[in-house]
Amino acid sequence: MELFVGEGNPHCLKVLAALEVTGVQCGVQFINHEEKVVPFLSRPALPALLLPSRQHLFSPNTICRYMFELNGPESSNQCNQWLEWEATVLQPVLFRALHMAVLQGKGSEVAKVLQGPLNVLDQSLGKGSTTYLTGEALSVADVVLWGALHPVLSDSSLALSAHQSVKAWFDRVAAVRGCQSAAQKVLQGKGLEAMRSYMQKQPAPQSSQGRDAQPCNSSPAESEEGDRVVSEEEMEAAVLTWGKDLNACSQATEKQHPIMPQEGKRNVLITSALPYVNNVPHLGNIIGCVLSADVFSRYGRLRGWNTLFVCGTDEYGTATENKAREEGLTPKQICDKYHAVHSSIYKWFQIDFDFFGRTTTEKQTEIAQDIFWRLQKNGFLVEDTVEQLRCESCQRFLADRFVEGTCPHCSYPEARGDQCDKCGRLINAVELREPQCKVCRQTPVIRSSKHLFLDLPKLESQLEQWLEKSTSSGDWTANAKQITRSWLRDGLKPRCITRDLLWGTPVPHPDFKEKVFYVWFDAPIGYLSITANYTNQWEKWWKNPHQVELYNFMAKDNVPFHSVVFPCSLLGAQDNYTLVNHLVATEYLNYEDTKFSKSRGIGVFGDMAKDTGIPSDVWRFYLLYVRPEGQDSAFSWADMALKNNSELLNNLGNFINRAGMFVTKFFEGCVPVMELQQEDKKLLAVVGWELQQYIQLMDKVKIRDALKHILNISRHGNQYIQVNEPWKKIKGGESERRRAGTVTGVSVNIACLLSVMLLPYMPAVSQTIREQLNAPQSCVNAMLQGAGTFACALRAGHRIGAVSPLFQKLEADQIEALKKRFGGQQPEDEPSNKKVQIGASTQPAAVPAPAAVAQVQAAVGSDPEKAKQLAKAVAEQGDKVRALKSQKAEKAVIAGEVAKLLDLKKQLALAEGKNPEPAPQKGKKK
Repeated sequence: MELFVGEGNPHCLKVLAALEVTGVQCGVQFINHEEKVVPFLSRPALPALLLPSRQHLFSPNTICRYMFELNGPESSNQCNQWLEWEATVLQPVLFRALHMAVLQGKGSEVAKVLQGPLNVLDQSLGKGSTTYLTGEALSVADVVLWGALHPVLSDSSLALSAHQSVKAWFDRVAAVRGCQSAAQKVLQGKGLEAMRSYMQKQPAPQSSQGRDAQPCNSSPAESEEGDRVVSEEEMEAAVLTWGKDLNACSQATEKQHPIMPQEGKRNVLITSALPYVNNVPHLGNIIGCVLSADVFSRYGRLRGWNTLFVCGTDEYGTATENKAREEGLTPKQICDKYHAVHSSIYKWFQIDFDFFGRTTTEKQTEIAQDIFWRLQKNGFLVEDTVEQLRCESCQRFLADRFVEGTCPHCSYPEARGDQCDKCGRLINAVELREPQCKVCRQTPVIRSSKHLFLDLPKLESQLEQWLEKSTSSGDWTANAKQITRSWLRDGLKPRCITRDLLWGTPVPHPDFKEKVFYVWFDAPIGYLSITANYTNQWEKWWKNPHQVELYNFMAKDNVPFHSVVFPCSLLGAQDNYTLVNHLVATEYLNYEDTKFSKSRGIGVFGDMAKDTGIPSDVWRFYLLYVRPEGQDSAFSWADMALKNNSELLNNLGNFINRAGMFVTKFFEGCVPVMELQQEDKKLLAVVGWELQQYIQLMDKVKIRDALKHILNISRHGNQYIQVNEPWKKIKGGESERRRAGTVTGVSVNIACLLSVMLLPYMPAVSQTIREQLNAPQSCVNAMLQGAGTFACALRAGHRIGAVSPLFQKLEADQIEALKKRFGGQQPEDEPSNKKVQIGASTQPAAVPAPAAVAQVQAAVGSDPEKAKQLAKAVAEQGDKVRALKSQKAEKAVIAGEVAKLLDLKKQLALAEGKNPEPAPQKGKKK
């Protein structure tokens, strides 16, 4: 059986308590309110119980009764009567009370609303002499009524103490361990506040259509079309919020370094997967790691959280040695060069690290070796002799990234020696079919070498206990959970943590002094060492799990190292390390209909973006708009132009510019007096609701979905202006001029709110809007605190600054030129008579350096021995291309292999003393 529940849902509290109290064996999954579990229902329904028969139960009370009856007799008539009373009498009244307390801030009225049902319950309990509702034993009726009433009876601020018999009974049930556990899991110790997200998605009690005119199974981000049904209570609450003094709200303070954890605050530590230093990051790298983390860290500061955001370049390992060989530099020189490149790119993209470091530091060596010795002392390292690939030509063992071959699982022809990029499976280099040394392209041989392994099987039970807690209480993305479960499902195996390399953190063990740590053991420790280079009090962040929440941002291919290998290293070290609470993994961002490729000139890389003339904020906006949260997505030039011109220029920019221009043109630059009418109050409520949705989604790191609510607000604003036509009313009588003033004042305040909501996404645009509006700092400090505050930040008489357009149109010819520029040149389309120049910068991408040298050498004259070798290579390469075509491999993969085949044929022609270019055919143009 599998029970599906959601946080903050009081009905889920009932069924989870029933499960815990009865001890029934059943899996539990916490999912979003919007997810459909029961296939034949038209809208989501939680809780839901999947039975062994594959049928579903989705009535909360039926599920509870089923749980109790699995372990005992059928429910008594008295139990059934209480369950019927709870569903038909108590629930409608209770829902109204919760709506008032959670969404309208009317907690003082809850006691009055619930008085009737509580009187009935109190009298029944007062008359009887039994401990529980139906006898001396806890029954399903007790659990159901306790779960229903828990949110209100456990909140001392709601003044419900008049019913003493109810209070005594409630406390007895609450003392049951299973009930306590269920309440903590569903409400997370947040009481009524934990229910806000759930309540906002439910129909309002006074309207059959509910809070939205849209179906209940629509996601919050899909509310762009149609008007919401707004209640009088919502409008009244919005007006009260509108009148709040933002200056009286909690004030955010400027960052003071070093940022350290603070008592009484939410301390959030954010890391972004460390980018490899050996190359320039492309757009997919940027959105998957540093940009997503930057948005969330900026948002956290707006929320008043005490936030530290660290990152840096991952500089050790095979990738760096490879790049150093390619460029004729030392590994240290490569690291220095590309660390500067990365820093420059992230600065242009406005990534606001608190500290951006690197892993080639003394602190890295010190901390990595300390963790190593602790693992050794605690018995979590084992020695073993392993078979490795060795290149006799290069006279060295080949670390993972020095070898490529065909994946043994999916037959992808360019799998690395540690992982296949196509199927995602981890592999050992010796498992590769047709392996090749990446340096000299020779076939390596298998030799033995002694290495150290992290004993993952020995740590598996500790890992599973921690994972259960972290994944159930934290915001792990679905793919992160799925990838981690797949690793555990197959059973963990010891993982080698040493490599035969020169460039890396040295292994301090005397028997392994010629080796360095494997990059995936060493690199995540970089988070700690980078923090240690930021502050010598780094342990207050990294050895403080009870006070610090850790968020890891990465692409999905990095998940197992952050959810299994790195946590096992820290668990095994037994030094009270902070482990990840929230693992946020994106899917892949592709480029148009293919993959990014630096060598083939396909796609936009970080150092190229600024040369397009498109502002970094527009790049940020579009990458976040298409952020691959649930599935792979693609960067598209045409779509980027469309979103810029429609969403930024015509929607967001148009509204903000019009609001500011009306103040300047009609009211001499001063915000006019606002006299709110029903229409204005409704708009305030709608905008306030969108703000709450934005906050809830951002709290859950749903960055892409939250962005849609910013655009929704500007759409509401544009419609509001269009309907009220202030440019016409300003020319009318006194009442119409006052109406124009109200519409203008409300609009410019919405623009101010938008500037704050935009800050994590488009920091420069956000700053420009606030400068144009001359907005007070208090709006930044206070609007996203708590549940969100849409207050009047620009009051009547406030003078704004100079207003000008925020965005420029992207023209079709401009976009077409950029698309062509970054579309790359397919190897088979390259001119065949292009002169070969030796050197990485001028050489055609399809011709490896050794092949280019061979081609020039062969041009001197025929070489029978060379021709014999090349003829064999041509035959083998031809077989490889035919196999790929029969397997329907990706076009880009086939194209690359075809290019190699054509190159080999040219070399063969040269070695045979023939003209490598085919003779032009008659009747065809050359």
